[in-house]
Amino acid sequence: MTAHALHGDLESTALYDLPGPRAQRRHFFYGVASTAIILGLLGWLLYLLFDTNQFTAAKWAPFEYKGIQELLLKGLGNTLKAFAYASVLSLALGALLATGRLSAHRPVRWLSTLCVEFFRAMPVLVMIFFIFVALKVQPLPALVAGLTLYNGSVLAEVFRTGINSVEKGQREAAYALGMRKTQVMTYVLAPQAVRAMLPTIISQLVVALKDTSLGYLITYEEFLHAGKLIASNLDYDLPFIPVVMIISPIYIGMCMLLSWFATWVARRERRNPKTKAVDIDIEAAGPGTAAPGRV
Repeated sequence: MTAHALHGDLESTALYDLPGPRAQRRHFFYGVASTAIILGLLGWLLYLLFDTNQFTAAKWAPFEYKGIQELLLKGLGNTLKAFAYASVLSLALGALLATGRLSAHRPVRWLSTLCVEFFRAMPVLVMIFFIFVALKVQPLPALVAGLTLYNGSVLAEVFRTGINSVEKGQREAAYALGMRKTQVMTYVLAPQAVRAMLPTIISQLVVALKDTSLGYLITYEEFLHAGKLIASNLDYDLPFIPVVMIISPIYIGMCMLLSWFATWVARRERRNPKTKAVDIDIEAAGPGTAAPGRV
């Protein structure tokens, strides 16, 4: 065993003792019991589905119709469109608010902090409904605006915390070389922080993707709305179950794909000697303070 591997083993077991034979048997029993419970629940669910005749040909035949397939594809396209707009705008708003919170000018810092705390505390659905009903905005802009305000404020804290996590010596060395604050932020701090923040950013985008389903409540024709439209026009009992069984795996698959990408990025960054992943606690992040230097 190499010294590096030995060091890794010691590091991984520094906070707890290795389980003994009895503990290993106990953990094995827990694993078997948990697996049996999960399989039992899945079996019970399948029994209910078969017992209520959810897999009969009559209930699945409508999905062979071209019109229903096109409606589902249109809904999926609208979901991805809303997600794309919300993602780009959330990243831009997050960067803008984070820059404001890191500003050396107190009024700008206070105003940015007020915006971040307000939109983080406001429920997404309330913002979407307010924009849609009170401001009389069309469904797509209302949905995108609500998602942008919430996710942008959360990403602002991610960006700010990531910038502050870069070692102090980096900015001090840059200022010693005569760089301005904007140059230090653009060429020194931001590139290092972005690599460390990338997994957290992607994870927040997963939240934005899931929240696009709220568009259903303001009649935006996204994926969930398309499923409800199909179910409400089919003439058999319990029409929602087959529709849910079609829509749910696609939603779950898209979110899992983004989550897998975030995990892959985090693993890749941990192996990269040029950067170190930073654990960002959004809830614990407090008001930011600007770095000293020239403006």
